[in-house]
Amino acid sequence: MLKPLAAFLLLLVSLSSAEAQPPAAGAAHRSEVAEWKRQAQRVRIVRDNWGIAHVRGRTDADAVFGMIYAQAEDDFNRVETNYLVSLGRLAEAEGEKAIWQDLRARLYMDPADLQARYSASPMWLKRLMDSWAAGLNYYLHTHPTVRPRAIRRFEPWMALSFTEGSIGGDIERINLAALEAFYSKRGKALAAADRADSEPRGSNGFAIAPSNTVGGKALLLINPHTSFFFRSELQMTSDEGLNAYGAATWGQFFIYQGFNERAGWMHTTSGLDAVDEFLETVAQKGDGLFYRYGSEEQPIAVKRIAVSYRAAHGSLESRTFETYRTHHGPIVREQAGKWVAFAMMHKPVEALSQSFLRTKAKDFESFRKVTELKANSSNNTIFADAKGNIAYLHPQFIPRRDDRFDYTKPVDGSDPATDWKGLHALNEAPFLLNPPNGWIQNTNNWPYSAAGPNSPKRELFPRYMDTFGENVRGVHALMVLDGRRDFTIETLRAAAYDSYLPAFAQLMPGLISAFDALPKSSALRARLAEPVAQLRGWDLRWGVQSVPTSLAVFWGEALLGDVPNDVARTRVIDHMEQRLSGEQKLNALKAAVERLEQDLGSWRTPWGEINRFQRLTGDIVQPFSDAAPSSPVGFPSGNWGSLASFGARSYPGTKRYYGTSGNSFVAVVEFGDKVRARAVSAGGESGDPKSRHFNDQAELYATGNLREVYFYPAQLKGRIERSYRPGQ
Repeated sequence: MLKPLAAFLLLLVSLSSAEAQPPAAGAAHRSEVAEWKRQAQRVRIVRDNWGIAHVRGRTDADAVFGMIYAQAEDDFNRVETNYLVSLGRLAEAEGEKAIWQDLRARLYMDPADLQARYSASPMWLKRLMDSWAAGLNYYLHTHPTVRPRAIRRFEPWMALSFTEGSIGGDIERINLAALEAFYSKRGKALAAADRADSEPRGSNGFAIAPSNTVGGKALLLINPHTSFFFRSELQMTSDEGLNAYGAATWGQFFIYQGFNERAGWMHTTSGLDAVDEFLETVAQKGDGLFYRYGSEEQPIAVKRIAVSYRAAHGSLESRTFETYRTHHGPIVREQAGKWVAFAMMHKPVEALSQSFLRTKAKDFESFRKVTELKANSSNNTIFADAKGNIAYLHPQFIPRRDDRFDYTKPVDGSDPATDWKGLHALNEAPFLLNPPNGWIQNTNNWPYSAAGPNSPKRELFPRYMDTFGENVRGVHALMVLDGRRDFTIETLRAAAYDSYLPAFAQLMPGLISAFDALPKSSALRARLAEPVAQLRGWDLRWGVQSVPTSLAVFWGEALLGDVPNDVARTRVIDHMEQRLSGEQKLNALKAAVERLEQDLGSWRTPWGEINRFQRLTGDIVQPFSDAAPSSPVGFPSGNWGSLASFGARSYPGTKRYYGTSGNSFVAVVEFGDKVRARAVSAGGESGDPKSRHFNDQAELYATGNLREVYFYPAQLKGRIERSYRPGQ
């Protein structure tokens, strides 16, 4: 299986045979350090006046060495934590509470298996993984005061545990409470669905064709919505044709969302159903367990997994679990007396290869060629290149299934008809290349509105190609893109921060009608007269000085409490409009007014006094304080159709709202003879509160202003803060 892969990859990339590799395991530490130092001499890191690392190496492997070293300098804690999670070792740092998260990871992440896959990987990829481990180990060697939480040495194969880059992979669909209930044998009741964290996770991506731009050049909006500080902004360049800029998830050695001189790519969370659950009918026979499959019974595979954890007294302890697997996948829970097997993509070598190789693509043809690895299961891609191409690509790992079955629910694993039947060909998925309308968008909505009337046709594809449907940000995207021919970097940035809130355009008439129907003598009418007058005259746009925005958001949040938890996320606004009564809408506004008065002192509080960006510490879980400095933010939650998303709420001890997710890295890119770009990252590049780059982008971020990206060496002149080699 791996030999054809190796041949395919070698056609796509040519790497120098002179690239040095760290010595094999067991080599003398002194010689290993000497090799790290030699490789460091082939790398230069230039920090610009925002602290962003521009890394250059002689080879791709040298660039990887330098870029991961730079990431560790900026926030080693986040680098290590991501690998504690992906390797199933978080409990070694955080104690017994993390055992179930680790067990979930270990159902797929077997060190011996990844070591074997590493050994069988193409040589070019092994060199990258070797350099990745060397860069991290050299960082620890040169920073002896840094104390890792658990990983004191990184091995090259570990890179295969975390290959895709998005926030929360397919494996997070496995419910931890259900996993614990099954493997603890305690029958623990499952936690009810919680709408407290209802902020949409995902992203916006826009591509504009040259025909719709003033300069006749393609444009790309990169606008991931993630938890803040989830990725590092950097540039990595080599003498082998690598020159990629953008956002790299902490600890990974490729640019996940970004661009090179000739092409750019933006990933948005897809509604494709690429993960399935199978109900297995299990029976004990003698000393073994079997599951029904067709007219036969197959043995259940049993595997013992030991999970280490840090005990309360500080020592490292271990718990061993006997886990089970059918041909569909590992058993993750029980439902109505049947065991549930979980099926998802597990192609670590191909996934890591695809993630890196696409950063070197120079045009659509070469980018599409890389997707033939079919190792992307969870992300749509919005693409643009210097030739003027714009494209939409659906995920490439798409299991072929019988569309008679509803795969959004567990299906009968004993029926062979429910099995996956290979993967779809690339041309069998929704796809767009240069639609005549001249733009493409995706906001985690379905692909069937990606180019307006020129979108893929829903009826041509199986149901499982999308489970999200349309969303309110998608409606907003169509409004700002359709019919425009005047796009520039600045006007595309302005579109990405357009302040209109279409959800309230849909919801407000019902509230106004319910108020107007109240009797003149009604006490509720008197109580709500002034707030309703504010909302009646509102232009439905957010802003830091806007009182109606405060009223509308607090009203919408109160109204969400009347929406049943089983309503699909993309149907919540429709349910609020169509299914909730006028009385519920008025009572929700009354509750919003009272909450504003109680928490903020007045319902007339402007939105910017409530909605704030704050960064006080480098902790992954942040603290907040109303007494500490913060910045006003105009854009609210994406739930209300804001394209610029800011997921914020109050915290214990605070009255104001503080954001933790939404817009994180934002970039607008123009492709032509030379690439031009503007960008901003939430807070700053460094995770160290003592660094000047810990929060130096906060005001730019909060106001939606983007700074110039220094892509070329000439742009860095006069803007260099430091130039050095790793270890200096």
